[in-house]
Amino acid sequence: MTDNADLARRLHEAWNERKFDEIADGMAPGGTLTVVGSGDVFEGVEGSRKYSATWADAFPDGRLTVDRVVASGDLVAVEFTGRGTHTGTLSTSMGDIPATGRAVTLQFCDLMEFENGKVRRQRSYFDTGSMMAQLGLGAGQAASAQQ
Repeated sequence: MTDNADLARRLHEAWNERKFDEIADGMAPGGTLTVVGSGDVFEGVEGSRKYSATWADAFPDGRLTVDRVVASGDLVAVEFTGRGTHTGTLSTSMGDIPATGRAVTLQFCDLMEFENGKVRRQRSYFDTGSMMAQLGLGAGQAASAQQ
């Protein structure tokens, strides 16, 4: 049987292969994925699929590298680096951010809680301010780009 750390690593690496169904299948039916900075919550299998597609649509050449996995029982922390070029629209709860053509490198940390081999809860942490700066958008520009 695969342990939670291996499963968490595989779910992250599957994003590079655009295996969104595999990632979604790793989510419990009532599971949640929360983007901590915005408070956005993606629920269940379909929410997981939508979250993955949101990033892939905005960064079609995007890749992530798992930097570290730390596990304790049902809790797993995954530190990873995401890199890509913003050539598609990034859909957010505050509005869409049109493509800027800029390259972005972001550090992420996902805290995942597993139950019976599925993700029951995932909290994703990343610096949205750094992302906006790398996209060349200040607070005022981001708001106008979203209208």
